[in-house]
Amino acid sequence: MSRFTDTISITVLAGKGGPGSVSFFREKYIPRGGPDGGDGGRGGDVYLEAGNSYSNLSHLFKDRVYGAGNGGQGLGLNKHGADGRDLTVKVPPGTEVIDGETGEFLFDLTEEGRKVLVASGGIGGKGNAFFKSSTNRSPRFAQPGMPGEQKRLILNLKLIADVGLVGLPNAGKSTLLAALTNARPKIADYPFTTLIPNLGVVQRGNGTSYKIADIPGIIEGAHRGHGLGISFLRHIERVKVMLFLIDAVEKDPLYNLELLKSELRSYNERLLDRPMAVVVTKTDLVSEEELKKVIDLFGTAPIVPVSSTTGYNLGSLLELIDKLLE
Repeated sequence: MSRFTDTISITVLAGKGGPGSVSFFREKYIPRGGPDGGDGGRGGDVYLEAGNSYSNLSHLFKDRVYGAGNGGQGLGLNKHGADGRDLTVKVPPGTEVIDGETGEFLFDLTEEGRKVLVASGGIGGKGNAFFKSSTNRSPRFAQPGMPGEQKRLILNLKLIADVGLVGLPNAGKSTLLAALTNARPKIADYPFTTLIPNLGVVQRGNGTSYKIADIPGIIEGAHRGHGLGISFLRHIERVKVMLFLIDAVEKDPLYNLELLKSELRSYNERLLDRPMAVVVTKTDLVSEEELKKVIDLFGTAPIVPVSSTTGYNLGSLLELIDKLLE
């Protein structure tokens, strides 16, 4: 299995324009044929295109130069040189493109099939036929082709999901994702089982569907680079609804919720502006009385107790998600 990569730097190099030709028409009974050197071909362009063929950026190579074809040289008889072949680099939907030199935001490829030009090919040089004039009937020079654009690009992938599952390590995010969707993430009973974000699709009975993302465990200090959270906080930025997963057997559930909110706020305070709810997980491991005490801690906040193991209340959770997405 390839390594999950969600940020990478690459260099793109458009093709160089072909040189023009210096040529004179020669035929058996026409000794003084005029200049007939054709223009050089245009260099190929480099494009980025969003497609579902890839789920992350691991198919690309860091700092590799992705180059389009050079234009061909012009030929005699006023023949134009061949244009260089364009290059299209495929990336997953959700890829942001940033200029690696200036830091300028360039594009956000959120839709499958969107294709953008990132480096333009150089124009071909003019052949000597172009320079013929009344004062210069036999020009013996032609233009070289122009170089193509070269750019260093930083590609950042932010998963496109409707719902984000946020919780401390071992809060049951992967188990819930597997219970609600077609995703089959790695699951184990120890923290940091999930090392990459996982996506699953929920198919509802009315024909609608939406994507849920399981964001790897966030811990205190994640926004400063502690734990795994800093690596994947960017994937929360696109979600429409946030679900905070709180383990029912934790000693201080309310503190855990505030910790999660604090980390998101420190990373990007706008994350907390979107609809959200609290999901109390692993309810099969506590008594009804203990569960009621946990629920009461959160006051009037939207809250749903569930058990991914037994299936308890998963239907109610899906109904709540439907309402929040509206």
